Amino acid sequence: MKYNYLGNSQTKVSIICLGTMTWGEQNNELEAFEQMDYAIKEGVNFFDTAELYSVPPKKETWGSTEKIIGNWLETRKCREKIVLATKVTGRSGMNWFRNKETRLSKQQISEAINGSLQRLKTDYIDLYQIHWPDRKANFFGKLGYKYEDDVDAIPIEEQLDVLNDLVKAGKIKYIGLSNETPWGLTKFLNLAEKNNWARIVSVQNPYSLLNRSYEVGMAEISIREKCGLLAYSPLAFGMLTGKYDNGSKPDGARLTLFGEMFTRYTKPKGIKFAEKYNSVAKKFNLTPSSMALAYVNSRDFITSNIIGATTMEQLKENIDSAKIELSEEIISEIEEIHDTNHYPCP
Repeated sequence: MKYNYLGNSQTKVSIICLGTMTWGEQNNELEAFEQMDYAIKEGVNFFDTAELYSVPPKKETWGSTEKIIGNWLETRKCREKIVLATKVTGRSGMNWFRNKETRLSKQQISEAINGSLQRLKTDYIDLYQIHWPDRKANFFGKLGYKYEDDVDAIPIEEQLDVLNDLVKAGKIKYIGLSNETPWGLTKFLNLAEKNNWARIVSVQNPYSLLNRSYEVGMAEISIREKCGLLAYSPLAFGMLTGKYDNGSKPDGARLTLFGEMFTRYTKPKGIKFAEKYNSVAKKFNLTPSSMALAYVNSRDFITSNIIGATTMEQLKENIDSAKIELSEEIISEIEEIHDTNHYPCP
């Protein structure tokens, strides 16, 4: 297993990060325990979750994933072996978290971290991330930026100030962002330097063969500022596994169950280009999942690649992608497809 430094810290994380958002919805606690046991045995030391999980977000299931991880940490007695990441919910109308609109205020962030610590049965979080911004910005696939008045947005200074206080208090070690833009990341970095506050060490944004928009603007900052990408949806919600090719809808698969809610990768362009990439993998006797993940693993701005699995077979294949190096010939064919449509699923 390859390991990378988390930002400018001395903490190293595995190139494969265990994603957890299906635990409590598509996977039960016993299955989640089996996944964590296997992952740690294979050298994965990095787990990512969120107070919002499991997915899809619901009043009945929020926090369920953190509780499962907390139960595992309590029974396995291995907290010090895991770099544990979770997230505070960004601005939303989901009022079941704190009985009102979720905002990134000092009061709500403080309440959120205490809740996560309790559910995870730990006294510290290694990486605490803002799940998405409080301000109006381009995230979750939104293109064509158009400024909207958001004078009521919680200032980034306030957000970073309280997060810095949590670092000083020992409740969190490092701070990360998610679903962020070049402006937002730069603003956080500049404020940290100006005020001598804790620095951003990572950005968790989508990145896959179907969505390489991170390469424009964000990748350079990641490298130069040592705040690498934690890539989420590297298999584009399963579209890059081949299981949805030719209109297939496997029983129990996420897009079969919740396809109407998650359409980012299932529009005509997404389907077309997923099948193109999947064909390249098969041509070179690789599974589509292995090739797609190996490509993400190979990018120099990547700190870790967040995988997700609902079966042990999927988990083993995903973790094994860390052992694969793609040939120049495979990379060339991938780039040829990319050049015909850079962002089929931004």
